[in-house]
Amino acid sequence: MIVQLAFFSALVLGSSSASAAPYFSRGAPFPNSTTVNLRVEGDNNHTIYETPVFTWGHNVTTVSGGTHHCDGTNNAANPEPGPTCTSALDNASKLAGFPWDATYDAEYDDFFITSIAGTTQTTTQYWGILLNYEYIPVGGCQQEVAFGDHVLFAFDAFNKDYFLELSGPTLVAPGSTVAYTVLDGMTRAPVQGAAVVDATSGVEEGITDGTGKAVLAFKAPGAVLLKARKSDAVQSNGIPVVVG
Repeated sequence: MIVQLAFFSALVLGSSSASAAPYFSRGAPFPNSTTVNLRVEGDNNHTIYETPVFTWGHNVTTVSGGTHHCDGTNNAANPEPGPTCTSALDNASKLAGFPWDATYDAEYDDFFITSIAGTTQTTTQYWGILLNYEYIPVGGCQQEVAFGDHVLFAFDAFNKDYFLELSGPTLVAPGSTVAYTVLDGMTRAPVQGAAVVDATSGVEEGITDGTGKAVLAFKAPGAVLLKARKSDAVQSNGIPVVVG
């Protein structure tokens, strides 16, 4: 909850009427580091973390896996060390105070995520890692990341048909009706039948049509954090909206 509120506040303060990308990020001050847009989606539409994080390649320690390097040179995947998907998760966990665990496989010289913030894999549900809405082809410590990348850790990822991406205005006028768009992040195709909801209350604000658009009515001044949800999908990024 704390991370979501911080994410909401930061985006509201930096918002404009433009329909922009849902995250912001800042530059990296030294080599082997960068800032990425990290999102961690647990079970039952529970967003564990959603905000930019500054990360660098470093040694990572887990209860089940021990301490190992996590800097892109794992398994000789890259010639030079750099920030990775899993280093971003580790940095975020220390900042936000959520636990995570992973086993370590010496053959692949990499960690395999088993649990994040109490959401633990089962015999049929596993954590998946996506970089810019594509499954990474290697382990999370092998996959290096670049400035502004979107890194998604999603629970039960391999049983989902869509990875929702929501876009639309962040500043609207009271009494207005505004369209928001939901795409499948992987294919860029519009998603029909997705609910755009108030992420705080869970109240449904609109349903997408065949073009992936949902028209929402904003009556009174205030603020709301929107997300798109569908039963066969990983829920979307959040869009903070100021009505005023």
